[in-house]
Amino acid sequence: MDVFLQQLINGVTLGSIYGLIAIGYTMVFGIIGMVNFAHGDVFMLSAFIALIIFLILTQILGVGSLAFAFVIVLFAAMALTSLWAWAIERVAYRRLRGSFRLAPLISAIGMSIFLSNLVYVLQGPRNKALPPMFNDVIRVTQGGGYDVVVSYKQALIVGVTALLLAGFWLLVQKTSFGRAQRACEQDARMAALLGVDVDRTVSLTFVIGAALAAVAGVLYMVYYGVINSSDGFVPGVKAFTAAVLGGVGSLPGAVLGGLAIGLVETFWAAYFSSDYKDVAAFSILIATLIFMPSGLFGRPDVEKV
Repeated sequence: MDVFLQQLINGVTLGSIYGLIAIGYTMVFGIIGMVNFAHGDVFMLSAFIALIIFLILTQILGVGSLAFAFVIVLFAAMALTSLWAWAIERVAYRRLRGSFRLAPLISAIGMSIFLSNLVYVLQGPRNKALPPMFNDVIRVTQGGGYDVVVSYKQALIVGVTALLLAGFWLLVQKTSFGRAQRACEQDARMAALLGVDVDRTVSLTFVIGAALAAVAGVLYMVYYGVINSSDGFVPGVKAFTAAVLGGVGSLPGAVLGGLAIGLVETFWAAYFSSDYKDVAAFSILIATLIFMPSGLFGRPDVEKV
């Protein structure tokens, strides 16, 4: 039971990171119907941006407080990654929005390859390590041969994910931007006729999705302590799986899908084999597409005539 509880904690932590990335997928697809395959590499890019800023703060500027450095790194990574996403949307996607459906998808794949190779050229193929942070633990149970613990960084990841999900849900449901976003999701052409700036709404959606991916990148780097230029593809695909599982277009569904993928991956690695944990995660995608194409909270597509 102690092992089960510990793996449950680990799965929720990993699933929270997947959920933050999945929100970016589900928002973009909900509005313009495009799978932004470069989103996983934006997540990877944000982790490298955060690492560089952290090293500048601690080793060049001499900032001694890890908590203060973490806050500065988090906001700086969100700002710079959002700027990248804004540029990507303007250069690679906007002109193709009215083209045939495969054109934005091909452009997204090309942008994914560009970002991964850019980081590879600039940073090299080796893992980049981060000094340990927030390694203190809270003991949930002790005795009996196995202690169940929650590290401070695990509590940080889950807490930040919950706060961001609540804040973004309020943004979508209670603000004028959220109303414009929902209007573009339902019918972008009619929304434009009614005065909604569709281009601005789509750009802000890319920016916000990238900011959430940046938070996920910082938390991923803090959790694992290392980052590599190849770390964008697999987490990105798993986050896309989470978005499909939860229902594309549903924010709570994206986070719940991320939690489900994280739990499946963690329990499979603990009780079966870590070599096949990715197979287990992607098997969920196949099963979802076969038996529940709209996901847990998604709405079935209604063809307009």
